[in-house]
Amino acid sequence: MTESKKLNVGLIGLGRLGRVYARDLATRIACTRLVAVGDVSQAAVDEVVRELDVPRGYTTSGEVIADRSVDAIVIVTPTATHAEVTKMAAAAGKPIFCEKPLSISLEQAVAMRKAVKDTGVFFQLGFMRRFDRGFAAAKKQLEAGAIGDAVVFKSSSRDPYPPTVEYADPRSSGGLIIDMGIHDIDLARWYMGEVASVQAIGGVLAYPELGSVGDIDNAIVSLVFQSGRLGVIDLTRNGIYGYDINTELLGTKGTLRIGYLRETPLFVMTKSGVTHDTVPFFMERFGDAYRAQLENFAQNVLRGQEPPITVEDGVQALRVAVAATRARETGQPVAVAEIGI
Repeated sequence: MTESKKLNVGLIGLGRLGRVYARDLATRIACTRLVAVGDVSQAAVDEVVRELDVPRGYTTSGEVIADRSVDAIVIVTPTATHAEVTKMAAAAGKPIFCEKPLSISLEQAVAMRKAVKDTGVFFQLGFMRRFDRGFAAAKKQLEAGAIGDAVVFKSSSRDPYPPTVEYADPRSSGGLIIDMGIHDIDLARWYMGEVASVQAIGGVLAYPELGSVGDIDNAIVSLVFQSGRLGVIDLTRNGIYGYDINTELLGTKGTLRIGYLRETPLFVMTKSGVTHDTVPFFMERFGDAYRAQLENFAQNVLRGQEPPITVEDGVQALRVAVAATRARETGQPVAVAEIGI
C-alpha cells in the first residue's frame, strides 16, 4: 500500500466515544475514510450517517465486517461484546482496532488472543494515554535515563462524576478497577515492567447507587513489580472539582510528573483569592490522544508496521486488574501468577 492511500474503515459502536471516533475518522484524520458504521440503535446509525455523510450504516456488527468496501474495523462497542466482534473481524481477516479494556473476563481475552494469533490479523488495542504528549514524553525521558532508575510508580485517576448505574454494572463494565483502573495499570506495565503482586482496598463511599449493582466508587491499589519496585494507584468517581489524571515516576536521580488540572492558561486573581478552571472531562483532556492513536493504527495498517499496543498487552493488563479486583474483594494480597491464563 502506498503512503497516500486511505484506509477504508468500518466503525462498530456509536456511543459517546464511538461518535467521537466516527468524527475523527471521517473528518480529522487524513489517511482514513469512514465508509461504514454500525450500532444496535437504528436512530444512532441514521444520525451519524447523515451528519458525517457515511456511505453505509448497519445495525449489526456482522454487516459492517462483511461490507466489501471496509478494509479495517474499529471496535467501540460495550466491553462485554469485544470478544465476539473481534473474533468475527479476525475470521474475516480484517485489521482490528479495539477500544480498552480488552474484555471483562480473562477467558474472553484469551479467546481474543487466540483468534488474533490463529488468523495472523493485525490487532491494536486502544490505551490512548500512551499517545498523550506528556505520557509519551515521560517514556522517552525514562528510557534516556533522565531520572536514573524508576523505583516508585504513582498514578491517580479521578472522574468528576459517576457513570450511570447501567454503565457501572460489573456484568458489562467489569467494575471500577477493570473499567477505569486499566489505564493506570497499562501505564504501570509500560513504564515499570510486569507486576508480580497486588493489594487493594475500596468501597462505596460517595454514591450508594453504584453499590446497588455491585460496583464501588473509590479504590486504592498497591503494586509490587517483578523487579521489586513499587507502585500505587488511586481511583475515584467523586473528583467533583474536575477531571484529574496524573502520574509520577520517582527515580534514583529525579522524578517525572505527568498531567495537569488547569484547563485554561488563566489565573483569576482578586482580593478574595486566586482561582482557575479545571479540566472538565476525558475528551477535553485526551481528545488529541484519541485521534493520534487512530491515526497511528491506520498508518500501521497501511505501511505494514507492527502495532505498538498488542492483544498481549491487553491480556496482561486485564490479568493485573482481575488480580486487583480479587484482592479488593478478599482483603488479601494476590500474586498475578495465581490469575491463570
